[in-house]
Amino acid sequence: MKSAFILREKISGSDPVLGLLATFHFWPGLVDIAIESGFDFLIIDLEHLTHNQESVADACAIGRRTDFPILIRPPSAEFTQVRLAMDLGPCGLLVPYVESTETLDEVRDAVYMKPRGRRRPGGPGNSWVKHVDYNYSTWLREVEDQLIILPQIESKQGLANVDAIAADPLTTALAIGPYDLSADLGICWEPDHPLLVQAFADIKQAAAKAGKNMWAIGDGATMMNRGFNFICLTEATSQLQATLTQMVKDSRKMGSTSKDTAVGNDGGTDEIPI
Repeated sequence: MKSAFILREKISGSDPVLGLLATFHFWPGLVDIAIESGFDFLIIDLEHLTHNQESVADACAIGRRTDFPILIRPPSAEFTQVRLAMDLGPCGLLVPYVESTETLDEVRDAVYMKPRGRRRPGGPGNSWVKHVDYNYSTWLREVEDQLIILPQIESKQGLANVDAIAADPLTTALAIGPYDLSADLGICWEPDHPLLVQAFADIKQAAAKAGKNMWAIGDGATMMNRGFNFICLTEATSQLQATLTQMVKDSRKMGSTSKDTAVGNDGGTDEIPI
């Protein structure tokens, strides 16, 4: 899949690779928004909510047609959940709560067809392969060989096994789940706590030792100042709410200090054309 190849190439470089997460709401048009906004990838999060599967498959198809990377976060690393996520046609997976290479073995079984795994492909996200053929070599070339797997370290056990997880051939890049990891470390949600800061550093170091990158989520400037370049900048609905909240605050503040109409540089009011 060309979109997977493109993202792999970007991950292996040093330029910023910036993504968007869709957890609370998702619709296929968000793919266009992500592309037009200049993002490098979109992750559709199925861990906490089950978005409409047909819409997710449609989004993955848009990604394939436009060579824009669409990844899915399945509900868990369990075989059936990963297999069903693959049936929607993503170019990769953000796999939650990976604690060991044994967990990755189960993921491997779910993403690879026999003889490498136990996957039984199907579903709307895989029908495009038939336009070539269903030969095993086609699955290898079009789906498996460039597939992106990002294991999330979200627990103390995962942190203890991070070197082995990083070195596993299935791992494209390491990833962190900072909220759940902070909770397991007993510092739920203290993002600047030394224990969590050290966990970030340990995961990044393990990835570097394996010759791989690390995915993180957070403010772009802050994360880049900490040495990260593979960054999910925000969750779409959370960003919308934060932006709207700030707009309301700014407008009310302006209203309390001036009764005059805000006038733009051209002498007209600053209006949104609708």
